Amino acid sequence: MEIKVMKNIMHANQKLAEENRDYFRSKGIKAVNIMASPGSGKTSTIMKLIDAFGDKAHVAVVEGDIASSIDAEKIDKLGNPVVQINTGGGCHLDANMIKSAVESLDLKEGAILFIENVGNLVCPSSFDLGEGIKMVIASVPEGHDKPYKYTSMFEAADIVVLNKIDLMPYIDFDKDSFYKGVKALNENAEVIEISCKTGEGIDKLAQWMLTAQVSHNRP
Repeated sequence: MEIKVMKNIMHANQKLAEENRDYFRSKGIKAVNIMASPGSGKTSTIMKLIDAFGDKAHVAVVEGDIASSIDAEKIDKLGNPVVQINTGGGCHLDANMIKSAVESLDLKEGAILFIENVGNLVCPSSFDLGEGIKMVIASVPEGHDKPYKYTSMFEAADIVVLNKIDLMPYIDFDKDSFYKGVKALNENAEVIEISCKTGEGIDKLAQWMLTAQVSHNRP
């Protein structure tokens, strides 16, 4: 019975995800599903990218959290459209949540929509939201073993962002091992190193985001 219920849930989610994808495609919207552990720097990365884009892109944001509106308030102060989704204990966003959130956003043609998923390296990788790009953010303090422990997350990624590289001299982080793990799972994934604190790598990430080709054939 549990297996049947889970199949029904996934089927319903996939149907709504395809509807979301069709909508994004019709308006040329680049929807980016940002997945990471809590504290890896998801919101900080979004804020740095908004600044780096300048007038090159219209950016809207969906903020997903179990509770609070702290991150949405940060984005709102930048003047960008933002919707907060509180899952009330749920460990991930789903396609229906995104559909409802998008209906309340004034998304312009060709906009970039950042979807900050709930901080979690397990569940979010299983739920298609209708996005065109999957971004996984890892951070140096988390350790270099994340690709080995959370394989499905890195297998699904179009881009892996390694954040907080300014801490590399102070933390036992084996960068070669990290890259080896990512590429063993997903040889096509772009890997970009950044520091939201110093700004290193942000321009490179912004350029990748502006020019990246969106996949409309997910999952």
